[in-house]
Amino acid sequence: MSDAADLDPADPTPPPAKPPIWKRRPWLIGGTAVVVLAVIVFVASLLWSLPLGRALEPLANPTLVIVAADGSPIARRGSYKEAPVDVAKLPAYVPGAFIAIEDRRFYKHIGVDPKAILRAVGANAKAGGVSEGGSTITQQLAKNAFLSNKRTFRRKIQEVLIALYLDARLSKDEILSRYLSSVYFGDGTFGLGAAARHYFDKSPEQLSVGEAAMLAGLVKAPSRWAPTENFEGAKTRMKTVLGAMVDTGVITQAQADRAVQQVHVQAGRPKLPVGSYFADWVFPQAKAVFENTYGETVVRTTLDPKLQAQAEKILDQAIARDGKALNVTQGAIVAMRTDGRIVAMVGGRDYKLSQFNRADAQRPPGSAFKLFVYLAALRQGMTPTSPILDAPVEVSGWTPKNHEGKYAGREVPLITAFAASSNVAAVRLAHDIGRDAIVRTARDLGVTDPIPNDLTLALGTGPMSLVRLTAAYAAIDAGEAPVIPHGLADWKKPAGVKSLSKAELAGMRDLLRSATQRGTGIEAAIPGAFGKTGTSQDYRDALFVGYVGDLVIGVWVGNDDNSAMNGVVGGGLPAKIWKSVATYAVNRDAPRAAEPEGDDAVSAAEDPMLLNPDGTPVEGAVPADGEVPPPADGAAPASDAPPAAPAAPVIAVPAAPAAPAADRPAG
Repeated sequence: MSDAADLDPADPTPPPAKPPIWKRRPWLIGGTAVVVLAVIVFVASLLWSLPLGRALEPLANPTLVIVAADGSPIARRGSYKEAPVDVAKLPAYVPGAFIAIEDRRFYKHIGVDPKAILRAVGANAKAGGVSEGGSTITQQLAKNAFLSNKRTFRRKIQEVLIALYLDARLSKDEILSRYLSSVYFGDGTFGLGAAARHYFDKSPEQLSVGEAAMLAGLVKAPSRWAPTENFEGAKTRMKTVLGAMVDTGVITQAQADRAVQQVHVQAGRPKLPVGSYFADWVFPQAKAVFENTYGETVVRTTLDPKLQAQAEKILDQAIARDGKALNVTQGAIVAMRTDGRIVAMVGGRDYKLSQFNRADAQRPPGSAFKLFVYLAALRQGMTPTSPILDAPVEVSGWTPKNHEGKYAGREVPLITAFAASSNVAAVRLAHDIGRDAIVRTARDLGVTDPIPNDLTLALGTGPMSLVRLTAAYAAIDAGEAPVIPHGLADWKKPAGVKSLSKAELAGMRDLLRSATQRGTGIEAAIPGAFGKTGTSQDYRDALFVGYVGDLVIGVWVGNDDNSAMNGVVGGGLPAKIWKSVATYAVNRDAPRAAEPEGDDAVSAAEDPMLLNPDGTPVEGAVPADGEVPPPADGAAPASDAPPAAPAAPVIAVPAAPAAPAADRPAG
């Protein structure tokens, strides 16, 4: 139908023509202009606020080289970046190599090269995939300094905008300097300075033509062509770069031919492991203390490399010898001085196979937790000779048992119950003194792990790390608490450390000595040894923690899948491992492991282990010479299996409802 059909026959006048767009609705035109202007201003403000020097800054995760107490290197971790380079100070062929292979029109485009993009699109279409990129050096700088590596349309648009902005704000030499100072070269190295030092042990100013070409060739695929790992591949790629340098006139063909024969990798940094159990544990401490900087930061630690090597050997050999028969596959050792300095940390049998640090993992300590129960009792005025009933007990429906269900059947001194690691005595004691007192004691000694809300805490059912448990025992040796485990040589003791009561310390040391001299820890007995065994429910964990001189050692054995071992208790394999490590340390450094004096010295005649509450000798007690006679009824055992005793009546002890827990944590 024609337009004439729309006219009114009675009014032949045509309708007025529509006004031009710029004459229509002024408010709409103004609003649109304001929005467009606001977007432009917003984008410009974002770009203007970009930290242009970011590419020149040190990395957020700089290289830390961990060294032992004697200065020997242990591990290296972090990314390596040297100080920024200035292209004006480099031989012309060095930046020329990067321009020839990465962005031949670098000095001609405006940060983005449409010709390169079209060329890349055509090449990729022919290849049926991504075979060539169209990014300029400026775009690569934008991506490396300000954006992620995600390949999204949004990120690409951001990259283009930032590249245009950088080209407008900076000179070409400034852009190239920033690019060369930050681009990744493989092997954890960022920037030309780090790459030149890492691969050729040179400064960037000293690079030869071939070395410059090899480094320029790495940028496209640094992991694939790193010359330390794939020298032939790097050399092949270098020839491609040399050809591009000839094409662009940077060098002659004769220079390229000579360069091929003159390149040799000479690593400027010795190879070091990325980590170890101790290095993994101490790295966060080092990172928190040392500021980000260029190059490598050497961090001196407290590790004793000889003791560390010996501890690793002892643990591995012990499990290799006995592990199959005992169903023990893993173990851990922590050794520290009384000020908390970690001198050895073995987190498993083989770090290369498993980096999981069992020394810092949470596992039930079993009866090793009784340290806090008995110390809390001593704080309330009890003594090693105070009586405690070693007979069956029921607490709100829970009936803890001694190992193999054996009891003295009568009152015994605390020191006897501690040496025998009586579970029922520990539960009775915990009930008498109260959970709060035990928790408060554990916290005072530095334990931060959650503690059960019922009396099962007395048997060590709450998981905690071997590191923290060992530090708690170190507090008894040091006479002050808390002892903070640390690995940095220049660590400073924090405020708030308090001295422990001499009377409490003397009593606790008597208890710990009794366990190693005639109790469940007799396998660890060496002159001057103090310690305690620990075994969790169903033999899933076995521990021995103790000290000799100023060396405090914690040992754990078990399985990663939490499966039961074949009857392994803390007084067995862990005590033997502990003794081997302690003996090595004592023999190597005898003055540190001298016999205790003063408050720590207890003669056989004065040993309260030998006395009943009324002061009479304990029947069947072991003399201080360490000989173990056949135990009499009710005598303190020298193993985790107390002798049989007459049946005693079950005594119901009122207490707060106890959660279901291990009913047979042993020794």
